[in-house]
Formats: sequence, C-alpha cells, structure tokens
Amino acid sequence: MLEPAYRPTRSDVVAPVMVDPSGQRGPTRARARGPQWRRTSHGFYVPADVDGDAPLQRIAEASVAIPEIGGLTGWAALRWLGATWFDGTADGGRRQRPVTLATCYMDVRTQPGIEICQERLAPTELVIHEGIPVTEPARSVCFEARYARSKLDALVTIEMAAFHDLVSAAEYADFTLERRGWTGVPQARELIDLIDENSWSPMETRLRMRWCLHLGLPPPLANRPLFDLQGRHIGTPDLFDPSRALAVEYDSHLHLTTSRRAVDRDRETLFRDHGVEVATILTADGAHSGALAKRLGEAVDRAERTLPSRTARWTLQQPAWWLPSQTVEQRRALAARGLFRYLPSHRHAA
Repeated sequence: MLEPAYRPTRSDVVAPVMVDPSGQRGPTRARARGPQWRRTSHGFYVPADVDGDAPLQRIAEASVAIPEIGGLTGWAALRWLGATWFDGTADGGRRQRPVTLATCYMDVRTQPGIEICQERLAPTELVIHEGIPVTEPARSVCFEARYARSKLDALVTIEMAAFHDLVSAAEYADFTLERRGWTGVPQARELIDLIDENSWSPMETRLRMRWCLHLGLPPPLANRPLFDLQGRHIGTPDLFDPSRALAVEYDSHLHLTTSRRAVDRDRETLFRDHGVEVATILTADGAHSGALAKRLGEAVDRAERTLPSRTARWTLQQPAWWLPSQTVEQRRALAARGLFRYLPSHRHAA
C-alpha cells in the first residue's frame, strides 16, 4: 500500500499510520488487530484511545484517502480552515455527516464515514492548509448550499462561513453564478440576495428568516450596534427592526444562569430607556414554528402599538470612535491591521 499523498500537520489531531513490520512507524500486523489500536480506514490505524468522534480527528482520519488531485470540501473543509460552527453533525447533533472528498476522477475507495464527490475540479481550486488540501472556501460553501436539505439550512451554512470571514456574500455570488448545470445550483443562487454577513449564530439566521416567512416583513438588521444621541454604545441586539424600534433577542440555555439573566435584564432596561422595545425568544420557542410565529407577531403588534408613546433616544449612526465590523470586508481589514482582538467585543457587545 502506498503512503498517503497528504498528512495533517496540526498538533491537536493524530494522523493515521499504516502497519509497520518493525513497529516503529506504526503497529505491527499483530498489534493492529489488538485492543490498543483502532482501524480508521482501509490499511490505517490510530491508538485506540484517540477520540474518533471529534470533528477535526474525523477529518484527519479521512484525509489519508485524498488522492493526489483532490481535497476536502463542504463542512469538513470549512472546519479545517477554522470555522468552528461546522461540527459535522446533523439532526441536532444526533447524526454524523460523512467527510466529503472532492476529486476530479473516481480513484478513492468508498469507506464508512467518507463520501466522494466527483464533480469538475481544477487544481487551482485547491489550497493546502495545515498539511491537507481543501477546496477554496467559496466552492466549499457552495457545495454545502447546493446539497442542503432546505434553503434555510443552506443559508445558515453561508452565513456561518461569513461569520468566520471565510467567504463574503460577493465571493459566494461570483462563484455560484459561474456554475451552470451543477446539481443544486438553482437553490444556491436563490439565497444570494438573502445573505447577511453579520449573523453570529445559526439560530439568529433561522430567526431572521422566520420573521420574513411568518410575518411577511422585510428582514430585520442582524447585530447592528445601537448608540445614544451622544454617540455612546447602548447595545447590539441580535435582530433590530428600525421602523418599529424593536429589538429581538434570542436567549439560549447559556442565558439561563442567574448572573447572565441579571445582565440581560439590565440590557433590556437600557434599551427601553432609550425608546427601544425588546422581545425575547427562548430556545423552546424556536423549536416550534407555531409558537415562534405567535411570539414574533405579538412583539411586532406591541412595538407598533407603543411606538407613538416612545421617545427615540437611539441611532444607528456609528460614531467616529467605533470600529465597524458588520461585513466580511470590514473584519478582514481589522485583522490585517492587527485589530482582530476587537472583533470578539463587537460580537458579544453588551
């Protein structure tokens, strides 16, 4: 058996090895059959105590099957490039998705946990990252969008890739519009005008689209900072409808601790003191479209009803001292200037 064409160079994964008669570079054939080693794919092994369910380890184990011209694509490529939102699971984490290898010709043996994509692939669409070739981000994202089970799932993929600054809306559009006749391209193209590069979680994307579908309203702004009339930062709501001065906040299980709830209450009070109505969506609401539609509808009705009595003490106008980071281009520019450390404070602004 030939050595793999590529080997991961990350220190947090264990690269599979082949059987070695000397036992120095890998297990002997006899030891490979024992309890101390786990077979990862045809002819390759890792120590049995290595967690084979960890996303990066799954990718590393599949990478030994990449041919000379080929690479990771889809969720695996995005995760290997640093996009931690992509964990390789589906159905709420109950099912593992296969690692997809892109190759321009079928020369890879089908194996459990590995899926082969034999679509047109130019070598120029591959980049080597930490020892493993991956398809360029726009192609990886487009692949996910084309094969997603729904348009909403596809949009989540695009926006989470944008969250990690791997692809901008323009880069995604350019790549997708150039693909004609590819499986799933019509679905991928329909999403171009819906992309918001500033969504910070899958639930925010889903909530924004539910707003449009259930209420028939234009999409609210995602994570836009609000300021008082003196230019001080009030807060950055998950979603904001400026026409109704309505902030929509999503409370996941992380917000249920006593200390976090106290912070949230202070935040809501500050918004209301500046004339902004606040609606809170709980995890349980998001799980049921009927309940979610009801809560969103009630929030909009309440905001419209109270709008005349509220004094607007807020603005979307960003003061000169603020570092804008709502687009991929802006965040990349901050990173290039060595100001990447400011991005987390914007993404989790109080």
